[in-house]
Amino acid sequence: MKIEYISTFLEIAECGNFNRAAEHLNVTQSTVSARIKSMEDRFGRILFKRGHAGVELTSAGQHFLQYAHNIQRQWQQAKQRIALPESFNHTIGLGSQVSLWDSLILQWMPWMRRNASEIALHVEADYSPSLMRQVSDGLLDIGVMYQPRQTSGLIIEDLFEETLILVTTDKKAVKSGWIEHYVFVDWGDVFRARHSAAFPDLETPAISVGLGALGLEYILQNGGAGYFPVRVVNSLIEDKKLFTVNDSPSLQRPAYMVYASAARDPSSLAVALKGLREVAMDRML
Repeated sequence: MKIEYISTFLEIAECGNFNRAAEHLNVTQSTVSARIKSMEDRFGRILFKRGHAGVELTSAGQHFLQYAHNIQRQWQQAKQRIALPESFNHTIGLGSQVSLWDSLILQWMPWMRRNASEIALHVEADYSPSLMRQVSDGLLDIGVMYQPRQTSGLIIEDLFEETLILVTTDKKAVKSGWIEHYVFVDWGDVFRARHSAAFPDLETPAISVGLGALGLEYILQNGGAGYFPVRVVNSLIEDKKLFTVNDSPSLQRPAYMVYASAARDPSSLAVALKGLREVAMDRML
């Protein structure tokens, strides 16, 4: 099956319209229709339901969607790796949790250039479920994340533990052992469990957010308190924009690296993992 057909399928799935897909792909509408007809003939299944408002995926189309994404990613990575200059022997693909970019990955990349200059790097940011899929499918060599899932053929290794502390914009706001205007930041399953154990009687806060940066910006603009990584709030504490809450427990959030037990290039993977371990150790000192 031609890669152009995969791109066409994904474009239609994204925009929900054959005509718009043709415009985006710079081909005719009849070309788009012919490509989809060829795919449907090959599969023996209808991939799109046609309607006056556009098209939507059938159940068969939904099943094929993730495979199509993987095929497109693999093709793009194959082109990148084949086009490597002769000065590079191998490529390492690493995907990182978004919030670990500044504290870990931006230090790991120059480490790799200093210590393994013959290895080209492909680095991207995503969230744990997508990273797990890409490592499992062989699209990435390493995933650095907070919430891995036990998967056959993959190794999950502890990398470090992030320390989160309770901070407030008003150090006088502590009342009855707790704090006013608390914002619950959901840092994942492990954090939720440890937070519940530390504060079993805490009522549901008025505001809960699923993104740390949003929670921090909210309390800085509106006042309040929340749990945030030490590395994120240190400078704000030094500038007296935030204050630590005395006698409040610090909570740990573990981070992991995930990689295949049967690597396509074990020596390059070993170097990349060594670099992550060393950078993680440095950031904890």
